[in-house]
Amino acid sequence: MNSERLLNPNTNPDDDAQSEKSLRPRRLAEFIGQEKVVEQLRIAITAARGRNEPLDHTLFYGPPGLGKTSLAGVVANEMNVNMKITSGPAIERAGDLAAILTNLQKDDVLFIDEVHRLNRAVEEVLYPALEDFALDLIVGKGPGARNIRLKLPRFTAIGATTRLALMTSPLRDRFVSVHRLEFYSNEAMHEIVSRSAGILGVPITESGALEIGRRARGTPRIANRLLRRVRDYAQVVAEGQVTLEVAQAALAMLEIDELGMDENDRRLLRVMIELFNGGPVGLSTLAAALAEEIDAIEDVYEPFLLQLGFLQRTPRGRIATRRAYEHLGLPYSEQRAPNGNADGPQQRRLW
Repeated sequence: MNSERLLNPNTNPDDDAQSEKSLRPRRLAEFIGQEKVVEQLRIAITAARGRNEPLDHTLFYGPPGLGKTSLAGVVANEMNVNMKITSGPAIERAGDLAAILTNLQKDDVLFIDEVHRLNRAVEEVLYPALEDFALDLIVGKGPGARNIRLKLPRFTAIGATTRLALMTSPLRDRFVSVHRLEFYSNEAMHEIVSRSAGILGVPITESGALEIGRRARGTPRIANRLLRRVRDYAQVVAEGQVTLEVAQAALAMLEIDELGMDENDRRLLRVMIELFNGGPVGLSTLAAALAEEIDAIEDVYEPFLLQLGFLQRTPRGRIATRRAYEHLGLPYSEQRAPNGNADGPQQRRLW
């Protein structure tokens, strides 16, 4: 998969890290959307501050780009504490985690991104830290080895994952508060684009912000990325202001259609329809035909196409739906042969 794909919800190397950071909300009052999660966090934070205790360990899960890292930063700011950031793949050994834990101060927030990718040895060290605020260490080797328990300051662990099912049950159960982040509505996306445009100093109309927001797949990270591209287009072609017409022209140049699909999405559907008669087609076969990784299709392409109802997952493989045919302007046949091909040739019996 091309990691620089414009509509990739994962962090893009092309993103301006400083600009991305500046667009993040710092307080709950600034956070747009995710109303249920925000309200639950507001109550929990207010209660914890009233008791002068750290917030309970919290887990955010959901598709990439929806604000899990931003919410962790908001929690730390609301609690007026420092946040230490790490990720599951970065903690390779138990000693790495021990070093991080022993450097925490009282009430600090420890944010672990992609927490499902922690290895088992590291998880074993994390369990007592989350439950008892203690670190168990083995000193020495052989018969002379002994266990030492170090007390840790009370802290708040915040985990973020895009794959909740890949987390082990013991680890998942140690997070007291678990919140799922949903895709954002068009109204929320409109507000997010307007806010980001104000921070970046981009003159934008209401209709221009709405147009960018509704094509961003309900994902703030994608919306901010599109806003930067449209800003560049407006600066060069339209005297800097982003209007509805300018947004439409810029997004058309980027090959992003009315539904927020790009050429990669349409190519996947065309391959299914034109090469495999709409399916069913196996995931590995589809990946080979597209010259893409299986994980890229399953994690990046399919979720949005499933949301739109353009794709179905079946035990026999992936199937393009009637809506996909209609969107691409291709004829759809109701009849499918037993081998899954629409109007496919009948197999001659050889017995």
